[in-house]
Amino acid sequence: MEEPTLNKQEIFDQLPPIWPEAFLPQIQKAHQLSGKRLVVLDDDPTGTQTVQDIPLLTEWSVESLRRELEQSSVFFILTNSRSMIAEQAEAIGREIGKNLMEAAALAGVEFFVLSRSDSTLRGHYPAEVDALIEGVEQVYDAVVMVPYFEAGGRYTLNDIHYVQQGAELIPAALTEFAKDKAFPFQHSYLPAYVEEKTKGRILADQVMGISLDLIRKGGPEAVKARLLEVPTGGVVVINACAGRDLEVAVRGLQLAQAEGKQYLYRTAASFVRVLAGIPVKPLLNAQSMAIDTPHGGLMIVGSHIKKSSLQLEKALQLEEVFSLEIEVGKLVEETARHAAIAQYLEQIEAAIRTGRNVVAYTSRKLIALGDASTSLSISRLISESICQIVERLPIQPKFLIAKGGITSNDVATKGLGVKRAMVAGQLQGGVPVWRLGPESKFPGMHYVVYPGNVGSEEGLAEAIRAFATP
Repeated sequence: MEEPTLNKQEIFDQLPPIWPEAFLPQIQKAHQLSGKRLVVLDDDPTGTQTVQDIPLLTEWSVESLRRELEQSSVFFILTNSRSMIAEQAEAIGREIGKNLMEAAALAGVEFFVLSRSDSTLRGHYPAEVDALIEGVEQVYDAVVMVPYFEAGGRYTLNDIHYVQQGAELIPAALTEFAKDKAFPFQHSYLPAYVEEKTKGRILADQVMGISLDLIRKGGPEAVKARLLEVPTGGVVVINACAGRDLEVAVRGLQLAQAEGKQYLYRTAASFVRVLAGIPVKPLLNAQSMAIDTPHGGLMIVGSHIKKSSLQLEKALQLEEVFSLEIEVGKLVEETARHAAIAQYLEQIEAAIRTGRNVVAYTSRKLIALGDASTSLSISRLISESICQIVERLPIQPKFLIAKGGITSNDVATKGLGVKRAMVAGQLQGGVPVWRLGPESKFPGMHYVVYPGNVGSEEGLAEAIRAFATP
């Protein structure tokens, strides 16, 4: 039976106070002293939404990984596996794992890995985690699961994962995310979710929870003691309702690692920042992102979830915006696709040249045919068409904002040719900005990766305003 909806304020008022001591400086120092590299495999490009000044790779050759392991203590590898079928995601996990082992041997360093995925539990779990473990050929004491992501309103309490909607906390399995055609799930209680996704290989009663009571009353030592009880190969769920809860949990994990334990992580974005010991920095502003150009900017909206459509409506109300609906029906029809792409490209270029900001969005009527594999194939075809527009764009826009995971990945890798970028910071809470590398179509340009399920209703409109001349 599914858990009930909760009033957030009422429930949070009843929780024990957060642990009073901040551990981020200790976490950062311990990470640096260990000499181990943290490698984050990101299943879509939105996972950089809590970090800054961190490199991101979109390819994972042994040589590229060797160079990065030699110079960076933390870096991301963008796999975009959430847009793929399970077999492809598994193959990538194994390949990256093997390449990392070879690269680390060449670089003479050790590493540990984190599989970053969606805070609403969508993704190839456990397939890509199992494949990654197979690739690195290491035995882990446990897989640590942490879907908490405050910027998106995702909280875990009593091992139940919630999504905030207004003043309420909705069990994740009761939200639209659980009905995702590619990654549906039935349980918000994470031990039951693990049993469901592993098809009974790991039973719910074999999953160990690190409770908020333990974190907030016992601190890191209590967390460590609990972790040492986990049988080899187990799954651990970290409960969290505040950033400090993650600091306590990570410090406890470090203490357990100091006693020889090894963990692989399956988490949302908030945990990445804390595990790496990266402090919170102010949001980026117009001055830090300004470029001297008379051209307008470009926003591409591919995400279709309810929040994205509400945000799109607000953005289209801006006076300075040129709106362009990209008709999905034309893009999936072979005979109409090429002419449609040429027409859209011409309209976008003309508007940008006159200094107008363009909001190009896919038509809101979903085309969902057949099974999950077919649905993903249609999404990829639409995204590839959008990428052709970006790839053929002859002028650099003032900015480029891509809304949605598949959209932002493909625009970056296929449309812009990004191989390595630096995460400059965040435009809004949970909205990362990349500074593109010299190999890209527009070197040095700021590229905004706007997750589909993040931001207020005014979020997209505010993102456009953020690039106004300071």
